[in-house]
Amino acid sequence: MGEGVAEDNDQAGRAQAQQRIAQWVRDYTRLPGIPDEFLGPDGAPRAVWSRFFDAFGALAPDEIERRFGMADRHLREAGVTYRAPGDSADRPWSISHLPLLIDEADWQQLCAGITQRAELLERVLRDIYGEGRLVTEGALPAAAIAGSPEYLRPVCGVPPPGGRYLSIYAADVGRGPDGRWWVLGDRTQAPSGAGYALENRLVLSRAFSDLYKSMNVPRVAPFFESFRDSLRARADRDEPRIGVLTPGSFSETYFEHATLARYLGFLLVEGDDLAVSDNRVHIRTVAGLKRLDVLLRRIDSNSLDPLELDASSRLGVPGLIDVLRKDGVVVANMPGSGVLEARALLGFLPALSRRLLGEELKMPHIATWWCGQRAARDEVLARLDEVAIEGAYWRGVPGFDSNGPVLASELDAAERQRLVDAITARGMDYVGQEVVRLSTMPVWEHGQITPRPFVLRVFAAATPDGWAIMPGGFCRIAEQPDARAVSMGDGARAADVWVVSDKQVSTATLLPATDKVRIRRIAGVLPSRAADNLFWLGRYLERAEATLRLVRALGSPSGPNKGTAASVQSAERIQRMLVAWGAVSQTSRTAPGRIVAEGLQSPDRFGSALSLVRAAQRTATSLRERLSPDAWQVITEMAERLAYEVEDDDSVLRAAELTLQELASFAGLAQENMNRAAGWRFLDIGRRVERAINTTRFTRQFAYDEAGDEDLDILLTLVDCQITYRSRYLLAPILAPVRDLAVLDPYNPRSVAFQVTTLNEHIAALPSLKEHGLIEKPQRLAVAMQAMLATAEAEKLEVKTLFALEQDLLSLADAVGQHYFPHGPNASRPEKLTGLA
Repeated sequence: MGEGVAEDNDQAGRAQAQQRIAQWVRDYTRLPGIPDEFLGPDGAPRAVWSRFFDAFGALAPDEIERRFGMADRHLREAGVTYRAPGDSADRPWSISHLPLLIDEADWQQLCAGITQRAELLERVLRDIYGEGRLVTEGALPAAAIAGSPEYLRPVCGVPPPGGRYLSIYAADVGRGPDGRWWVLGDRTQAPSGAGYALENRLVLSRAFSDLYKSMNVPRVAPFFESFRDSLRARADRDEPRIGVLTPGSFSETYFEHATLARYLGFLLVEGDDLAVSDNRVHIRTVAGLKRLDVLLRRIDSNSLDPLELDASSRLGVPGLIDVLRKDGVVVANMPGSGVLEARALLGFLPALSRRLLGEELKMPHIATWWCGQRAARDEVLARLDEVAIEGAYWRGVPGFDSNGPVLASELDAAERQRLVDAITARGMDYVGQEVVRLSTMPVWEHGQITPRPFVLRVFAAATPDGWAIMPGGFCRIAEQPDARAVSMGDGARAADVWVVSDKQVSTATLLPATDKVRIRRIAGVLPSRAADNLFWLGRYLERAEATLRLVRALGSPSGPNKGTAASVQSAERIQRMLVAWGAVSQTSRTAPGRIVAEGLQSPDRFGSALSLVRAAQRTATSLRERLSPDAWQVITEMAERLAYEVEDDDSVLRAAELTLQELASFAGLAQENMNRAAGWRFLDIGRRVERAINTTRFTRQFAYDEAGDEDLDILLTLVDCQITYRSRYLLAPILAPVRDLAVLDPYNPRSVAFQVTTLNEHIAALPSLKEHGLIEKPQRLAVAMQAMLATAEAEKLEVKTLFALEQDLLSLADAVGQHYFPHGPNASRPEKLTGLA
């Protein structure tokens, strides 16, 4: 009987699922005259989508929402962000919860077209910067090349080290009205999106793991493995050092740069991290200069070398082009490759394919007329209402306030004439393109599926065996039915791309086979900039903790706001410290409740807990490839918690308590999970030096010569030593024992002596940049302070001694920075290359 009931329930569940699917199909209204990925011409779901929705529809509505929430939570916790052009802050990543589905046969045709196009563009680049026969023989107009800002004369005649102009190529494609895939644009400069595609895959494959497995979706890891191995093979030594060159954390796609560096096992570097020496590119590290063999660049070509390209650029490496000439470094993609992104060249590619490959293009692109030629210009002007006008070399149209195409049919008479005059005067700056409405795919909105246009970016990597295509890609979905401009900057969503197969997929991973691994225990390379950021991350977090402890002590019901004269004086001291530290304004001192809230949450005070945690978050952003997801999540949660406005004193104190717990969580993660290499040491050096400075200041303020019980008890609270003191002395606070515990006790992990001893150990373990064998300044200072603290007596410890100790700690922090963080164009150079260069 029980089996019969279960069977009946299963049948009822399947019936409900079919009803939901049928309702989704009925409510799905295709856009008139636009092809759709979900529904075929007969109005029925295509086979690949029917297979997906049969499984998706079997999920209960609550389960669907739970899984969507899981996907969104993963994005938040992983800190997936992007920055739209013109924005000063990162935006959270927006993902469509439904993937784009492509059946295997359709995908193979797409791959064939992308492979052919990548090979064609490689050959065109080789000719443009090599023999130049395409121009001299009339196959390409010289003006179309020379007019491009991405055409770099300094690299003409320079063969690419490693043999490839294009290491990675991407094409933006969409399905046209005829049902075929059409190329919308080529990405040859520094194609973005592969890292975001990886994150999209991680999100959806976890949220819908059962559907993902049942659809036999091939993994993207083999593509990244091929790409990584091809870059390694192009270097001239067996174990090359590869870096991802990023503009920095202000870049709109910085998250992706960090993701790729971490996933591929590359270093994330900025221009200031690099230096040219002996016809090689080197990384400035805490151990001196280390040779870099390959640069995967994520900055535009013109910014790569201020000596030979854009002199105003601060993003590149002075002398890089000369190193390229001398075959001293591989740069992927080769500088100047962005010339092929010009729309001016699109109309010439069919003939170039026949000339260079001996075959027709397998995948068409949007019909394009470059107005630099009279016949093409006349054609565009004659059909002005039928075509879209774009810039030949830039996004947008020169002379018009537009980031996308201009449609003459939408202009008034005066603007239309201005457009005609501009094209007539400088036709080489404009192209006319056929207006193509792209196909749509289903997205989930308010419990139903809705059609939206999309653009798919497909990636190809050059390997010794040919071009490897990522099985999937980076899909962007328009928010509105008009698909003439689809970009994340315009507010579009992203989607994962599933190539659906009937065959089982491989379980390839980016981890090397065990029989190929050479065991190593040496520390990796730590760029000076990364060390600097780790050092300041530690300092910001420790300073935030000190501020939180002051705020908590001031606002606590058992704190110094009890009305007695001693209490008033103690409260005054805390307030003075908060003002001096920049946590609160001078005017806030008239209202104790206000000073607590301001010290905790004011975004305008550089020393408030919120400002310090945000500073730590910005610094951590530059370390994304080095921080674990758990560590990043803790920092993000702290910033979100402190930014949430609280209204009453209890809520303020509760926020302070929870943030202190999160700071302890981060400290625990760093202590227990970070490898004991130089990176961990610099993070801990920052924490220790800041804690020592703060504890010294606390002691000067609250353990002065005439300090009473109230002040001493506050000091014990600020340095978290109440339990230790009471268990050790069983007495009310007394000046000398309190000073000893806070400053001199080498076994107390909160004491100054403990911090200085740890600092000495860390500094002694760091690499030396000199060969004279003498003790260097940071360690000299640490050794001297350790000796002073070891021989000092609590009864004779004077306030002026504490002040001198504080100044020595500040000098130590400066000495560490000057010695180990000399990055930047005016940085001092180490005497010679050190270690395994």
